[in-house]
Amino acid sequence: MATANQPSKEMIIIWDFDRTIITDHCDRWVVLETGLTKLFHRLRLTLSWNSLMDRIMDELHAQGKTIQDFVNRLNNFTLDPQMISAIRSAHDLGCEMKVLSNANQFFIETILKNNGVYECFSGIISNPTVVDEEGRLRILPYHGVHFQPHGCKFCPANLCKGIVIDKIRDSDTKKRGIIYIGDGKDDLCPALKLSEEDHVMPKKRLTLYYMLTLATIPIMPKIHAWKDGEELNSILVGLLSPQTDAINQ
Repeated sequence: MATANQPSKEMIIIWDFDRTIITDHCDRWVVLETGLTKLFHRLRLTLSWNSLMDRIMDELHAQGKTIQDFVNRLNNFTLDPQMISAIRSAHDLGCEMKVLSNANQFFIETILKNNGVYECFSGIISNPTVVDEEGRLRILPYHGVHFQPHGCKFCPANLCKGIVIDKIRDSDTKKRGIIYIGDGKDDLCPALKLSEEDHVMPKKRLTLYYMLTLATIPIMPKIHAWKDGEELNSILVGLLSPQTDAINQ
């Protein structure tokens, strides 16, 4: 680990959430926990993911579920202690960290707060949520609230992670490098936005890992695959410590 005489590199770390920070998928987990699997699969045939989850919230509200009911369920969602250690290690090394996820802001914030790592992140970039006048949780698309619709062929209509990466880089006056950590198909777009000075960390044996390792187009950032929180922690500390700057797994 970097010492007082060997300061850590200044980097921005962007984390995906589902199957990255958490081992599960929080939307699917809530659907399963609330017994709405059949409705979910029926609606999935006609609705986009974002609209589908908003409709699920509508159904749960009709059943009398409150915001506190959601909090209570989400508070049963515990992070792997090794992942918590990885997040805190990067935070202690002085990194700015953000979550960039196609889940939703309410679920992510609730889970991170309950697991004691919410304060490690400078921002949660996801589909925004509001509670309407009837007490119903609404899940809105990120594009259309924060940005105009996009034409990216890699990302769903409600959130292009590549556009967000461009915005983060353009607004960074320190011109820091970026470490992107993810697992899925929609993590390819932000990975393609990275340069040779950046790093991408795909979770082993999941979609992003295969898309990067089997890619027929140039992948500019250095690739560091990981299988669990312990390995992730080890790689991150190595990347952020000057004496091991050349690590590339």
